[in-house]
Order: sequence, then C-alpha cells, then structure tokens
Amino acid sequence: MFPPLTLITGGARSGKSAWAEALARHSGLRRRYIATAQAFDAEMAERIRQHQTDRGPDWETFETPFDAAPALAAAPADSVTLFDCATLWLTNHLLAENDLAQETKVLLIALAAAQGPVIMVTNEVGQGIVPADALSRRFRDAQGRLNQQLAAQADLVVAVMCGLPLALKGSLPQGVTR
Repeated sequence: MFPPLTLITGGARSGKSAWAEALARHSGLRRRYIATAQAFDAEMAERIRQHQTDRGPDWETFETPFDAAPALAAAPADSVTLFDCATLWLTNHLLAENDLAQETKVLLIALAAAQGPVIMVTNEVGQGIVPADALSRRFRDAQGRLNQQLAAQADLVVAVMCGLPLALKGSLPQGVTR
C-alpha cells in the first residue's frame, strides 16, 4: 500500500522526477500526471517535451500551472497522481503575485483529500548561496516553507541525489528502479 502523500526532493537534475516516475510505475496503479510547467521559451518547451517522452503515453496528464485542486479531487482511489513539480507551481503563483499562504493552504487541503496516493516532486533550494536580489530571496524562503509543510503532511519523504533515493521520513519501497 502506498502512503497517501510521498514527497520527493533534491537539487536540479538530481534524478528526482525519474525516481518519482519509477515509483508511480511500481505502484501498479493507473498513472496520472499533474504538470505545472509553462513553456515561455523554446528551452522550456523542449524540457516539457522531454519529460513527456520520458514518461511515455500511459499517463493521464493535467496541465495545471496554478490550480491543482480539481485534478487532485478527480483522482480515483485506484490511481496514483504524480505532481511535478511544487517548485514550478510556487513560481507560477509568486510571479502572478498571488497570495502564497492562501494558495498553499488550498493545495495542502486538496492533497489531504485526494482519494488515491500522490507523489509530489519539489526542489531543495536552501543549500546554495544567499541570492543577491529580493525576488530570489523571497522565492527561496517561500520554497523552504512550502517544502517543510509538504514534508510535515507526507508519510514518505525521499531526497534524491545523483539518482539515488534516501528516505528522510518513512521507508523506501523495495524494488523501485529507474
């Protein structure tokens, strides 16, 4: 049985999305994908395309850069939902100047109410240098707070470094390979 909420964190290009996808496949459940990225340029469009190619066609995808609650509410109990990623979701709200505390509250409630298990991917951004500008510091601080709230609600928290998972909370399921 999968935990209701699994949080997977790590740095950029650490392998967290690939490990999250492997975990979802390992569940044996119908797979759903909440995509939060927006393609504002060709490079980001290519990243999105590569993620789609890597996942393959066996996923039901929801493009939800802002409001993930309806997609989470529609998840049947016999499915697993991969939310990739909390960092871009937060960035979207930050740049739109939305109320981050309110949006986070709505997200946490939706995650708690989801019928099937949810795997949430997020970035660990607090291990670098202090950003030079106010917007970057605001983002770093908001991401740290969001990650703490998600980790508190999750039953399984996994850090991925160099493609290798390390359980920070809970136990890694056996047999998950990328």
